[in-house]
Amino acid sequence: MLSSEESKQSGPAAPVSSEQMKVFWGCFIALITTSTAFITRAILINTAWKTDFGLNDVKGQELFGAGIWPFAISIILFSFFIDKIGYKMAMFFSAICYVIYAAMALMAYSSVHSGGSPDSAYQMLYWGSVILGLGNGTVEAFINPVVATLFNREKAKWLNILHAGWPAGLVIGGIISIVMASQIAADWRIVVYLLAAPAIVYLIMLAPANFPVQERVASGTTYKEMLAEFGVIGAAIAGWLVFKQLEGVFGWSPLITWAFLLATIIGYGAYAQSLGRPLMIIMCLIMMPLATTELGTDGAITGIMEGPMKAAGLNAAWVLVYTSFIMMVLRFVAAGPLIKKLTPLGLLLMCATLAILGLNMLAGAQGLVMIFFAATLYGIGKSFFWPTTLGIVSEQFPKGGALTLNAIAGIGMLTVGIIGGPLIGRMQEGAAEKAIDSATYQRISKEDKYILGPYNAVDGAKVKALPADEMAKVQATEQGAKQGALSTISIFPVIMLLSYIGLFMYFKTRGGYKAVDLSGDEAAGGLPAAVEA
Repeated sequence: MLSSEESKQSGPAAPVSSEQMKVFWGCFIALITTSTAFITRAILINTAWKTDFGLNDVKGQELFGAGIWPFAISIILFSFFIDKIGYKMAMFFSAICYVIYAAMALMAYSSVHSGGSPDSAYQMLYWGSVILGLGNGTVEAFINPVVATLFNREKAKWLNILHAGWPAGLVIGGIISIVMASQIAADWRIVVYLLAAPAIVYLIMLAPANFPVQERVASGTTYKEMLAEFGVIGAAIAGWLVFKQLEGVFGWSPLITWAFLLATIIGYGAYAQSLGRPLMIIMCLIMMPLATTELGTDGAITGIMEGPMKAAGLNAAWVLVYTSFIMMVLRFVAAGPLIKKLTPLGLLLMCATLAILGLNMLAGAQGLVMIFFAATLYGIGKSFFWPTTLGIVSEQFPKGGALTLNAIAGIGMLTVGIIGGPLIGRMQEGAAEKAIDSATYQRISKEDKYILGPYNAVDGAKVKALPADEMAKVQATEQGAKQGALSTISIFPVIMLLSYIGLFMYFKTRGGYKAVDLSGDEAAGGLPAAVEA
């Protein structure tokens, strides 16, 4: 257990005002809007949209990605100038994006259901999804620094509570998708209307609100000092991920990616004249396995657990809904006491340990009791990763303002899409290759490639061409192997655990973990006096 000295923060928290809570809850509902959009689109791509627009697996993933990569890129890019335009302007921009997406989605529905071309309707839905992704990213770009500024003596606690909005949206969307599956299949406009509800609520709540001036700005920290905190190395990491993602979207040459990256490094370095804070770079690197552990595994776990859950008579989506519910509740009620007792780093140490145990137990879990027991450990483990990391970055690098806080979130999102998610898939395919006898595997596999190189994968069409008994045997073996791959996937929280131990020892040599205070007033806290007009 950590000592009271190690858990000490930079000052006592001020009483929470009604103005703080009004802005906070508006930000919370805005985050629910983004996660509801995330899960409902994922559901529609595999159900109603697949039928209406004739989506194959490639087109489906292309459409899913259209709502993800703009999210990650906009959260980074907005962070460079969001303090200039103001948080309220960013909030209005996100709301406009939701309106445009809803209009384009409804137009695509009308087109495809009135005999129009599925291809042209698909293009309308695709670009509407891009605009939706921009809106989602803008939401995170303003809510993170706003809440970190409002509660600048308890950043990690309140960022955890704020980010309970993400699993809350997953729970709401997941339950609705399971309960209303037949109605949604008949008319998927229901899901578009569902997204409109929280968007309207947060717009009404935040339109008249007074947003705080970010503490970096209020303290007089210059723009150059903000860039120096992130530094050339941080910019190089984020820049490579951004340009690599755009390379995949627009199909340009890798040489163009490297040219853009070189120009970014030269320009950023010439102005900021800093390689970046070493601890900030370490946090950026840790965010890569962290995001893969949370978002990457969440994206794959429904498919991985389909076999054992189906055998138990339940929809596999209940595993994701259940772990999301755990995350929601714990972020609400447990983050503050645990952070006070363990410090943010101590909490992350505990979470990484539980995630390792949970994933390894899920790898072999059979039957509802064991599945949900293992899922409980995993759910608790992943609950605090993302927001506590944002809290640490905000507490240790307040001069970095919105940039360091949001850039690390963008790095996490882009890592999952470019490297983490595909790598999890590669681990699953590797497990299947080892489990299926070599002669059979040669007949049913195909070679493919991804960002880390070539790999072999099971070809579903070839499996379906096998005799019925052999097909069933191969499918059962493949499903069991991919479930077993969860133990391999646990390497990501293992890396995180070792990193947190190293960071814990580092802070131990400096007298324990303490938040950096920009105000110089140890008794200060709560809502800053300066607010946006």
